[in-house]
Amino acid sequence: MSIRVVVADDQEIVRTGLTMILDAQPDIEVVGEAANGQRAVEVAQRLRPDVCLFDIRMPGIDGIEATRLLAGPEVADPLAVVVITTFDLDEYVYAALRAGALGFLLKDAGPALLAQAVHAAANGDALIAPRITARLLKTFADAGPASPPVQPVEPLTEREEQVLVTVARGRTNSEIADELYITLSTVKTHIASLMAKLGARNRVEIAMWAYETHRVRSGFGRTDRPER
Repeated sequence: MSIRVVVADDQEIVRTGLTMILDAQPDIEVVGEAANGQRAVEVAQRLRPDVCLFDIRMPGIDGIEATRLLAGPEVADPLAVVVITTFDLDEYVYAALRAGALGFLLKDAGPALLAQAVHAAANGDALIAPRITARLLKTFADAGPASPPVQPVEPLTEREEQVLVTVARGRTNSEIADELYITLSTVKTHIASLMAKLGARNRVEIAMWAYETHRVRSGFGRTDRPER
């Protein structure tokens, strides 16, 4: 079945371009469009797409607020949102991911990465533009969490600590399996366990927690003794 997508951007030429790129994929279908955040929320709530692709700077409700309304911490049945923007600004990235976005791309990312981000979000994975991943996660660490990091409901196992770090480094499930010499199903089991123990809803929140608790530093290295 096709991945159903809603595209929201206040520039018609951009919406048309994004729609053409996505509709050209054999397994992606754009089922709705919107020119502002309020309309984007309405269309998404009505159509319940697999993925929402939202620009940040839109009139009225911007893409970040629209993301929060559809995928934020208080949303019982969140939608998968990928935010796309022209502006490579840390505060945008930080705010979008805090609002519940599963992905963050720049508009110069290209068709291949755009399609990859949509596929990842549809699968519950996170994809962030590679050139800003390390910098934005460092921003999480340097800025500190808005509140003290949650404590796991149960201590993480050594293998879960290893999987945690690879997720924070932006590895896919397949890459984690190869790196840790475990099966793909085992990776999925560990990630599900991490989400349950941390109260995280997706991989982005797992990665944020890893940085907030200093499991990973900006150079992508482990600390000597992870905080518990």
